[in-house]
Amino acid sequence: MRIGFIGLGTMGASFATNLQKAGYELVVHDISRQAAQRHMEAGAVWAETPKELAAQSDVVLTSLPGPPEIEQVALGSEDGLIAGMKPGSVYFDLSTNSPTLIRRIHDLMAEKQISVLDAPVSGGPKGAASGKLAIWVGGDKAVFDQNRAPLDAMGDQVRYIGPIGSGAIAKLVHNSAGYAMQCALVEIFTTGVKAGVEPLALWEAIRQGARGRLRSFDSLADNFLINKYDPPNFALKLAHKDISLAAELGRDMGVPLRLINMTLAEMTEALHRGWGHRDSRSFLLLQQERAGVEIAVEPERVQAVLEAEKQAAKDKA
Repeated sequence: MRIGFIGLGTMGASFATNLQKAGYELVVHDISRQAAQRHMEAGAVWAETPKELAAQSDVVLTSLPGPPEIEQVALGSEDGLIAGMKPGSVYFDLSTNSPTLIRRIHDLMAEKQISVLDAPVSGGPKGAASGKLAIWVGGDKAVFDQNRAPLDAMGDQVRYIGPIGSGAIAKLVHNSAGYAMQCALVEIFTTGVKAGVEPLALWEAIRQGARGRLRSFDSLADNFLINKYDPPNFALKLAHKDISLAAELGRDMGVPLRLINMTLAEMTEALHRGWGHRDSRSFLLLQQERAGVEIAVEPERVQAVLEAEKQAAKDKA
């Protein structure tokens, strides 16, 4: 398998290096030839254009800044990948991309019998270098199964998500949730510091609390994912009291708490629905109503995912 790799920036350079370490023959391209120097010294072949790279490759990978660059590289009228890729070849986009764009690229390339899959990554520069990286793939599962080996050379958590665009959606959900959580955390953290708690002491305290000991998204499995809020683990009316006190602290300290007050408003609306006796997370049902979706995964399936991860961790140890 000869791999074409485009985009040798902070992340892409490490991906390409790990592919070479795994024994893959590379054809490389970047907006700057200098960025490819170390890969060429390790045996990679330089291509002047995406089209030229595509003509020499069985599988093409791109790691690019965003949708404008991806569209140009993939669909450029004369020198894009679509002009050079052979029928039966495969294109994985590793970038954080628009689901709409990757679906359009998929449809256009499908007309030429080229398979397109979105495969965004999560792990940052350190993960790209070490191979401790999640890769979320959307597209044809059979094509993924037949061509996943290069992805396994770059990341240790390669997972098929669903149809084309699914990987991009998973990446956007992950990143936006992470930044929103950081925003909420810092909002109330600054309030705690202004109220008199030393920052390091406050950080040490909260990271050992119930929330601090959990992986960020694991708590979704307890109630939200399985749509079970009765009987409560902790009643909504009690959680409403806690958030009310936090909002009061913000007012006393003169600190704006936009996200905390928004959360309080959500919980208050849920109380007015008569849900005070239900689990504290029952207010999350309001957003399902607004989105027009109902999420209810069988508990056995959720548990199977958690158990599989535990077993995988044991096997690695």
